[in-house]
Amino acid sequence: MPDPSRNDTSDELVLEGLIVTSDADGSPRISPMGPIVDRGLTRFRLRPFQSSKTYQNLRRDSYCVFHIVDDSELLARAAVGRLDRTPPMSRTSRDTGWVLDDCCRWFELRVDEIDDSQQRVEIRCNVVNQGSRRDFFGWNRAKHAVLEAAILATRIGILPAGQIRAELARLQSAVEKTAGKQERQAMGFLREYIEVQLDSGSS
Repeated sequence: MPDPSRNDTSDELVLEGLIVTSDADGSPRISPMGPIVDRGLTRFRLRPFQSSKTYQNLRRDSYCVFHIVDDSELLARAAVGRLDRTPPMSRTSRDTGWVLDDCCRWFELRVDEIDDSQQRVEIRCNVVNQGSRRDFFGWNRAKHAVLEAAILATRIGILPAGQIRAELARLQSAVEKTAGKQERQAMGFLREYIEVQLDSGSS
């Protein structure tokens, strides 16, 4: 019998975070991900593109771990594939996934269903394990600005260069008013990355 809760999307939303999948050689791959979730965090719908390594990994290996984080710089670097080091992490108790040591909450997911009929794949997952590392720091305008800037960085070549620069300037104002060291470093990294990409003609 169909589960009616699977079709109840009345109070779902996108939750931004980091997902860790396993490459073919078993090494962890960290990528940003904004799954659609219910507020109880019992249902996850991942939406990677078919061209992404994340999708390829999930096609081959049905397990991954989604993380709620508040580290702005880690998220910024992961968004554009420029991690300067692999952050500390450990294997899950089932030895089927990787958990970031410095995260707030984590959810080990098992792929239940894949719809890859479109370029943006929809992957329904079940939560098979979860845990907490530490409390979430809290809301901060600068942290949100870095998140939005990271999304902008992934839109190079899709949005006009002028629109990206204008939006980045608007976000910079929130960073100047409310950021700490971590957020300033993250925004500085993203600004430099975006300018290099735009100047090189990626737009």
